[in-house]
Amino acid sequence: MDIDHEADPATRTALFEHVYRHTGIVMNERKWPMLAGRLRRRLHALALPGYPAYLRLLEERPQEIDDFIDLVTTNETSFFRTPRVWEYVAHDFLPHWHRRNAGAVLRIWSAASSSGEEAYSAAMTCEEFRSVHPAFRYSIVATDISDEILGKASRGIFQGRNIEALKASRPAFVEKYFSLGTDGYSVSAALRARVAFRKINLHQAVRAIEDVDLAMLRNVLIYFDSTGQEQVLENVRRAMKLDAVLVVGESESLSRLKTGFRFEQPLIYRNGKVAHDSGA
Repeated sequence: MDIDHEADPATRTALFEHVYRHTGIVMNERKWPMLAGRLRRRLHALALPGYPAYLRLLEERPQEIDDFIDLVTTNETSFFRTPRVWEYVAHDFLPHWHRRNAGAVLRIWSAASSSGEEAYSAAMTCEEFRSVHPAFRYSIVATDISDEILGKASRGIFQGRNIEALKASRPAFVEKYFSLGTDGYSVSAALRARVAFRKINLHQAVRAIEDVDLAMLRNVLIYFDSTGQEQVLENVRRAMKLDAVLVVGESESLSRLKTGFRFEQPLIYRNGKVAHDSGA
């Protein structure tokens, strides 16, 4: 059976509505080929005759929603993605924050952590800083909407192009923070202990995360319409300290949105309008 032929306009619209309802992500007909490709694997796995049958399954079996979310969310990431962001964190944000917050614990939130590369990049950056400033303390919470990807992230085992790219760009970090095993390169237990992974839907009110000093919300906003972007940003902002730093993705800007953030430099924003010196 050609599954694509089973996707009539009403079925496609209903599936788009499910995507929005469960993730806040807006999809339209231009996104149908991508969505269809991702769902097709699930249809085959469940031996379903077509998309209408899968739609009925979503509506009749709530436990299928988690698998649906895993399928429709994008998990593209890498270690130390956008190097200038990490230069800013290592050489600007951390020194200034540490100078102004002696004795405090830095709280970092990787808000859409995907398979964990961003969170572990933050942990490695903090460990390098701590090696020079032993009194420095930090904690990292990493969140995503997908149970499957969170499980992968928490295991901390990497193989393929992302770890190969890290070996090429920062070989000393791979030597220091990873060990090679039969399944790939494993993040050290000490580094994994610095990162707590949790399931969170950023399109809904965020609970159990607060007093964040540095929030990384990168390559997330592009999946929402302007209303959804403002809602996500407000949900994240409410978990942040006043004057805390927000980092967004290279293709993202808050300039046309109504938010509580102010521009500091490309990709970098501040929560609120408190006067401060540069950095943190």
